[in-house]
Amino acid sequence: MTHPSDTGTAPVLALRDVSKSFGAVRALRDVSLELFPGEVHALAGENGAGKSTLIKTLAGVHRPDAGQVLLDGAPVVFHGPGDARDAGIAVIYQEPTLFPDLSIAENIFMGRRPRRALGRIDHKATRAATAELMLRLGVELDPDRPARGLSIADQQIVEIAKALSFDARVLIMDEPTAALTGSEVARLFGVVRTLRDQGAAVLFISHRLEEIFRICKRVTTLRDGAWIASEPLEGMTEDDLVRRMVGRDLDELYPKQEVTPGETALSVRRLTREGVFTDVSFEVRRGEIVALAGLVGAGRTEVARAVFGVDRWDAGEVEVDGKPLVNGAPSTAMAAGLALVPEDRRAQGLVMDMSIERNIGLTGLRTTVKGGLMDRGAERSRSLDWAVKLQVKYARIADTVATLSGGNQQKVVLAKWLATGPKVLIVDEPTRGIDVGTKAEVHRLLSQLAADGVAVLMISSDLPEVLGMADRVLVMHEGRLTAEIPRTDATEETVMAAATGRAAA
Repeated sequence: MTHPSDTGTAPVLALRDVSKSFGAVRALRDVSLELFPGEVHALAGENGAGKSTLIKTLAGVHRPDAGQVLLDGAPVVFHGPGDARDAGIAVIYQEPTLFPDLSIAENIFMGRRPRRALGRIDHKATRAATAELMLRLGVELDPDRPARGLSIADQQIVEIAKALSFDARVLIMDEPTAALTGSEVARLFGVVRTLRDQGAAVLFISHRLEEIFRICKRVTTLRDGAWIASEPLEGMTEDDLVRRMVGRDLDELYPKQEVTPGETALSVRRLTREGVFTDVSFEVRRGEIVALAGLVGAGRTEVARAVFGVDRWDAGEVEVDGKPLVNGAPSTAMAAGLALVPEDRRAQGLVMDMSIERNIGLTGLRTTVKGGLMDRGAERSRSLDWAVKLQVKYARIADTVATLSGGNQQKVVLAKWLATGPKVLIVDEPTRGIDVGTKAEVHRLLSQLAADGVAVLMISSDLPEVLGMADRVLVMHEGRLTAEIPRTDATEETVMAAATGRAAA
């Protein structure tokens, strides 16, 4: 298929040899990029590769120290995001920021709603214009519906509609699928294809490599702030792209060590929580990694929360090393050797305004508080030890955890719980939203923990991760366990059949 550049079509937006530094840190070094109308272009790279700085440069937030931004082939200087927006450039972020108490139509046309004579707002025209935008996107959303209560997916559609209302010609989509279900991703991709077919240039950023290959035609790869390549995706494999991103082969993305399982560490029998999950039974032995798979809403996270005592169960029992746990008592679960790394690390796993060392130290207060006083030296020593073991990248251990990348935040959550010396580690979506290099490090850590005799229960929606890391796969569908599949028999087909209710337990 002919590429626009082959027919003489000029890129609508481009960077040429752009560099940007923040103090001594060179975030971008001689980076070039071309976005063509009617094409979806991927931007790939690990956390810290320079993707966010590149996006903010295109969006007018940052001005390059060297190099040029080109609009329709001519150099342009954006003095702020307003200039970029007026030039037809819009950024759709992972978590949109709408006014919750205003309607969809009011959010889209905030500050520029159509007016009648005498300056009165024309509500009918506002609704009609919104309906026309939704029709253009092929999505059914009521213009009068309040933004409060909209799913992340619907909020993103509203942001895209807002961008189109500004006659955006370039849409930059920054990790738009991170919080979406499979069906929501499919709908979003339908919208992206519609925009592409209508002539928009789309820059797509995602850690999910399969999505890049599914929706994009070309890819630009950054590594450590430098441009590595801009090339067609046709004929390229995921391994090729990973190699460009990290500068090495990642044959060991799933470095699963072979371990002979030991005694049962965690036993869950007939666990039930009315209306959420029913009659769930399974065991995890020392040295095992057991995956809990299933579609979003199947009840996996809810089972983990009940096992750890965050939520109470209505029937059943949970045992660690043969000793029953008290229903609804996380402190008892911790004392028994249970640890839970939650799915939402920012809201549930970390205190974002607290330092790295304090976050790691939270689970060790019983050992670092003596006579009612905190032993700061002991806390710092403990935190530094685990930060080094997990190779957390930070400037100072006293910096707030909010300053870290997503992958390093996940390492801090893991460090906090591993510092307790758990017998059973429950990890919920351990690699969601982190780059491929850090993902391999987390997998290596889980494999080593299992080799050291820890029983690992891993909840994951990432099928390659499930198949690559699990000794056994437990599959849930609508609150029930529908299958237990040994590693040798686990395939995407067998897991998905059970996850959609097409396989008997």
